[in-house]
Amino acid sequence: MTAPAVVAPSTAERRARVAVAALFFTNGAIYANVIPRFPEIKAALGLSDTLYGLSIAAVPVGALLSGLAAGTFIRWLSSARLAAIGTVLLAVAMFVVGLAAAPWMFAASLFVVGLLDSITDVAQNAHGLRVQRRYGRSIINSFHAIWSLGAVTGGFMAAAAIALRLPLSVHLLGTAVLFSATAIVALRFCLPGHDEAVPDAAVPDGSIPDAAVPDVPAALSSVRHRARISPRIVALMAGLALIAIASTIVEDVGNSWATLYLADSLAAPAALAATGYIALIGFQFIGRLVGDRLVDRLGQRAVARAGGVLVFIGMAVALAFPSIATTLLGFAAAGFGIATLVPATMSAADSIPGLRPGTGLTVVTWLMRLGFLLSPLIIGVVSDATDLRVALLIVPIAGVIIIVLAGVLKRRVTPDGTPNPS
Repeated sequence: MTAPAVVAPSTAERRARVAVAALFFTNGAIYANVIPRFPEIKAALGLSDTLYGLSIAAVPVGALLSGLAAGTFIRWLSSARLAAIGTVLLAVAMFVVGLAAAPWMFAASLFVVGLLDSITDVAQNAHGLRVQRRYGRSIINSFHAIWSLGAVTGGFMAAAAIALRLPLSVHLLGTAVLFSATAIVALRFCLPGHDEAVPDAAVPDGSIPDAAVPDVPAALSSVRHRARISPRIVALMAGLALIAIASTIVEDVGNSWATLYLADSLAAPAALAATGYIALIGFQFIGRLVGDRLVDRLGQRAVARAGGVLVFIGMAVALAFPSIATTLLGFAAAGFGIATLVPATMSAADSIPGLRPGTGLTVVTWLMRLGFLLSPLIIGVVSDATDLRVALLIVPIAGVIIIVLAGVLKRRVTPDGTPNPS
């Protein structure tokens, strides 16, 4: 069979890709502008460590409560409008976090941040996947790489604000205005119209051009696309959710425990201890930069299995032979290993035939956030009962879960849209 010629993306599609990248960058930068200033907020409000921890936990709680509503909002507003509106509201909510004058206000504002971030996250990913279908090849990993770049940029912006002694309210007002304006401009270049349902005849990797599924006319917007929720679909979504949860557990270990483990368990100097997080997030960023080419060449399934092996071997060796060097290498391997997993599960969930637009993506993303909520509790309890080194065995266990369940992801697809059996 002769493979069809690859059609280059149009100018509008290239602009839409840049617009989605801007939304991802903004989403990463908004929260990262506040994290470095949490210590001064904590001190100003006189929060104990326990009360501070409970306040931070309000973010994933809010995200879990609102996450399942994202699909409905996408069908109502469209993914592009919802992502832009959500970004503006999220920037305003972060500004309010900086104005909190009492502990309950701090926790309440973070709860609202969680509510908004969950919906905005699903919306921008949904629109990114819509642009990906127009391209006919994987580009979703590049968006997540841009998110990581935004988070790093936001952190540097906050550090600069602190160095310049900018008042918190002035700093966050400036970021709210900047990122809100970015979202509004980006919306002008996103794909027009409402999101389309992926048809039953979709190719295995979901890489069908949107031209094959025309935008739903306003006259037909009331027609309901009924999903056939079969046991197979339930099992598929459960497998995707478990891979995403395993990935978020590894990421959260880097965020919350890497520095503590290096400093307390391995007696690393403070400056060196901070490099555990940098190793994981830095190699995750590198993995996302090359992830789209790897997925197009090898398929999501093979890349996920290789990533699971990296997570397992990297952290198993680091914990079996504890040293600063092996631990940094272990976190770097884990970060590279999980780089494509969340985008892969989102892409697979969004292309499940028969589901209404945004449904699969919404459910898997919501379940994924359980990892961020549960992993600190599990690690903390095990660490108190034994020690942190034992608790961190959760990372190689997560690698095994990824290897075992990678079969729910897609194999490499040939140019004519059929799975490659190799």
